Amino acid sequence: MRKLHLAALLAVALLSACGGGGDNGSTPATAPPPAPAPGPAPVPSPEPEPASGPVFGAQISFGDSLSDVGSYAVGTVKALGGGKFTINGDNTAIDPALTGRNWTELTAARFRLPAPCAAQTGLDGDASQGFSVPVVAHAGCYGYAQGGSRVSNPIGPSHKMTGSVLGGLTVPVRQQIANHLAVSGGRFKPDDMVFVMAGGNDVLFQLAELDAAAKSAGDAAGRQAYFASLVPALAAQATEPEAATTAIMLAIQGASAAPDATLASITQAAIGTAADQPGNAAVGSPGVYGPMVTQANADATAAGQAAGVDYATTHGPELVSAMSAAGAELAGLVKTQILANGAQYVTVNNLPDVASTPAGRSESPQIQALIAAMGQAFNAQLSAALGGEARVLLVDVYALNQDSVARPAAYGLSNVTDTACDMSQGKNALGSSLVCNASNLKAGDVSHYAYADEVHPTPYYYGLLARHVLEKMVARGWL
Repeated sequence: MRKLHLAALLAVALLSACGGGGDNGSTPATAPPPAPAPGPAPVPSPEPEPASGPVFGAQISFGDSLSDVGSYAVGTVKALGGGKFTINGDNTAIDPALTGRNWTELTAARFRLPAPCAAQTGLDGDASQGFSVPVVAHAGCYGYAQGGSRVSNPIGPSHKMTGSVLGGLTVPVRQQIANHLAVSGGRFKPDDMVFVMAGGNDVLFQLAELDAAAKSAGDAAGRQAYFASLVPALAAQATEPEAATTAIMLAIQGASAAPDATLASITQAAIGTAADQPGNAAVGSPGVYGPMVTQANADATAAGQAAGVDYATTHGPELVSAMSAAGAELAGLVKTQILANGAQYVTVNNLPDVASTPAGRSESPQIQALIAAMGQAFNAQLSAALGGEARVLLVDVYALNQDSVARPAAYGLSNVTDTACDMSQGKNALGSSLVCNASNLKAGDVSHYAYADEVHPTPYYYGLLARHVLEKMVARGWL
């Protein structure tokens, strides 16, 4: 997530837009017993193991990077030892928790199914850097989830249209489901275990758009304030201040039209023209115009910050509404495209608490409130639409996140605030857990950290997620 740099938002507006910040209606998380250090294998099967229950013939997963089992494990990504959004590779020789597996791989093992494989692999990025790899569909592979995917918009984080060199495919969940139906005769089998987990990239993408728009509004307001402060000051001592103002403004317009125009070059043109005005030669001295420029910069900064905050305050609640719509859309896909096409066992994980990730924690309290409101609005729609569906198990991952952050020791977590991966350019070419492995971890024991990078879990935390899902399945009688 890009840091937003917005100083304040109206918390009241955010809360009113999502109907308050309370329970989303899902079953709250329960803490597992404390794990000794170094921790056990990340996902022990729930004990005692049930004597009977459904036997699943296949596991099918739709979603984003949190469930991606290797869509981008090709080209330079593979060469860098990456491919999944966690600490990659089997590093259990270092610590048993460093399995390199995400939660869907762990659940498949519990179901005694083959390790899940990516339904589609490839990259559409910068060929010169090894990020252009033909897209291949893999028969018999049902891991449709892809890093960067959104609910229905095909352009997500890392897509080439965002300027990313990676060129992630970011096939949206709507199309992922359609792709599976196209190869399965338009139906799910009665013994399919279908996982759905999405929405995080809708949060991140919309926040990035808000940030860019607020910055643009701030830049425009700051530029206007800069010249509104500077021009009168430059013209004040001229024999004819009004005529001098007109001349200076014309100089600014002319300098701004130059292809290589910068604020500095435009300012120098304004100063030069001001000094040419009758009675105003002194303004050409740095000792005279310097304080004027300093004051203009201060005025521009204040105006720009205010405009950026005003933009975010006005438009922030729109993101909450957009996430509510995305939640309703995802729930609709579950009903009309999955359940209506024969699925008998569908587990839907709600949206994790993005505000508690390292990326979320780096933001101001006001932006964190916005992120929380967005997540709650999304999850409320899932609860309202799917909570009563007998063939749907709705798992409250949001509550699991919150509880594990509040009581990390109860979950065997040693750190819930920092990244286990060294994200510096010299160590991590993409600044992402997608290429994180044993070679670029931070010093010390990071095996029981919650987060690999700013938003993606470590294998240990994926283990906690898998165990939580499996426990809920046991309680439902599905295991």
